[in-house]
Amino acid sequence: MRKTIRYVWRAWVKPFALFFVIMAPLRSALVDWNWVPSGSMKPTILEGDLVLVNKLSYDLKVPFTTRHLMQWGDPGRGDIVVFFSPKDGTRLVKRVIGLPGDTVQLRDEVLYLNGVALQYSMRDPGEFTRDVFEDRHPVVAVEHLGLCDHYVMALPGRAALRSFGPYVVPRDRYFMMGDSRDNSTDSRFIGTVPRDQIVGRASAVLVSFDTSRYMLPRIKRFAHPLKLNGG
Repeated sequence: MRKTIRYVWRAWVKPFALFFVIMAPLRSALVDWNWVPSGSMKPTILEGDLVLVNKLSYDLKVPFTTRHLMQWGDPGRGDIVVFFSPKDGTRLVKRVIGLPGDTVQLRDEVLYLNGVALQYSMRDPGEFTRDVFEDRHPVVAVEHLGLCDHYVMALPGRAALRSFGPYVVPRDRYFMMGDSRDNSTDSRFIGTVPRDQIVGRASAVLVSFDTSRYMLPRIKRFAHPLKLNGG
């Protein structure tokens, strides 16, 4: 019996414990991943995507905390980031829209930054309808957010907050929005996000499983970058 226990300890328990001791701090401070359970970032990110989170994009934190050891950058407009919700601490994935000091306004789905309306290029929604089941007639466009072009989606058949602000983003805070503008609980509802609550930047989809089709793998989304250009 004792030999069996020693064998199990050496062959299984000890290696797994050592792996955890090494990997847990690395995941906490360097690189992480985040399952996406909702469609608030459609069509950029889908339910069932596992996104890669680079925790070294802006700073280095003490493992298992949000305390900064060093900081070499700040989130930029258009970055997709993982952060802790200021409302309840839930980890969320959204896009940075407003920087500290910016004035953010939404008028009938058109986003204004510092009083200037963003430009949009309409897209045929047909290529997205397979993964969009919230509305039979979604509206998809490319939003030109400075140097970052990215998809946004509207759901005309859904009651939603389509006008907001103007709102001035406070110091050391960021205004976040989902790309699915009519299906996102973001800074319009939960408020702006403190800088120290931003975990890191999401850069790619690692793997993806279709939650609406028995978790079938979406092979084409494996190692899929989360940008059109500049994002």
